[in-house]
Amino acid sequence: MTYHTTRRRLFAFASSAALLGALMTAGAHSQAATLERGHTGTAQHGAIQPAPGNMTQHFWDALALETRDAWSRLRDSFQWQNDLHDPRVQAWIDHYRQSPHNIAEITERARPWLAWITQKVEERGLPGEIALIPFIESSFDPGARSHRGAAGLWQFMPRTGDSLGLSRQHGYDGRLDVVASTYAALDYIEQQADQWYEGDIELSLAAYNAGAGTVNKARRRAIAQGKGGDYWSLSLPRETMNYVPKLKAIAAIINAPDDYQVALPEIEDAPAFAKIPVERPMRLDEVARLAGVSQVTIAELNPGVTGGAIRPGNDRVLLVPIERADEMLARLDAPTIPHTAQDSRYVVRHGDTLADIAARQGISVAELRQANGIAGNLIQPGQALELPTRSLASR
Repeated sequence: MTYHTTRRRLFAFASSAALLGALMTAGAHSQAATLERGHTGTAQHGAIQPAPGNMTQHFWDALALETRDAWSRLRDSFQWQNDLHDPRVQAWIDHYRQSPHNIAEITERARPWLAWITQKVEERGLPGEIALIPFIESSFDPGARSHRGAAGLWQFMPRTGDSLGLSRQHGYDGRLDVVASTYAALDYIEQQADQWYEGDIELSLAAYNAGAGTVNKARRRAIAQGKGGDYWSLSLPRETMNYVPKLKAIAAIINAPDDYQVALPEIEDAPAFAKIPVERPMRLDEVARLAGVSQVTIAELNPGVTGGAIRPGNDRVLLVPIERADEMLARLDAPTIPHTAQDSRYVVRHGDTLADIAARQGISVAELRQANGIAGNLIQPGQALELPTRSLASR
């Protein structure tokens, strides 16, 4: 049984126990009320009491009505839904409600990530609205890139990503890695809130968008003018002035989608993926074969892998669909099947370089050179290269 399966069962058990306790309490109150009515003459002495079997049936009927999905869990963690009076928030609510199909499309892209991100936000005690930052940053597209150079679900600029440990190497970009970038984003928001703003998350979000220097300068100016130092009293760049209002607006719509004629996709209240530690270089097509899914599925779950293969290092993990994790782990533990001669060769195509081939095959350029007796980088289309795959697989 996986951790996530165990957790879901424990949650279901706890919820069931709580509900059963509530129903038993309600039954006790009902019985007391019946006896009291009998004492006043509004019920006959000896009135029929609920049988234990009926109480059990009531319990299961009530349990069947209890729904719990990623959206309801997210709503439970919202903290800013009583603060929607600002005209900027209302303006963005009006903007979003004009295109409900866009909201449906973006929230559909959130399917693999929403439950896990919500869980991480919840664990830190942050407002649940933070889980929707990817909605306004990247439309929940892990591969999104801006014209200014920001990338990923959380849209980190290169230097900011570097400072947060999101490495950029040949074949890998940590800003596109959903797990790594989510941890970095939440760390960044908390660190800035604690360092500059006495824990004020709204000001930290403004700094996330415009930079702490810009926000701190605007804050000093506002205070000098006798205004408050909170987000809503500051004069900031237009995009930053709209940043928190946009977040609150989309959260308000998700909090009450029926009120805005928005249909949200059904998303389970459990992470859709499992994390597999990377202990040796692996090509994504090999991962797909071991997991029993398409290479497209693996690539979509691992957008940080930009060269077709992933290497160990920096606590990297592979994401696979949660339902395929056990099978993949079992196959990884199985004895390595020797490759055929055809599997251990690669025919060079137009535009190939040694670095590209090595990255796709999950080996180093040095290993590729050594296996083929190549001193430099010159290769020719049609040339057959030996791939040292067996030595890598046995590591």
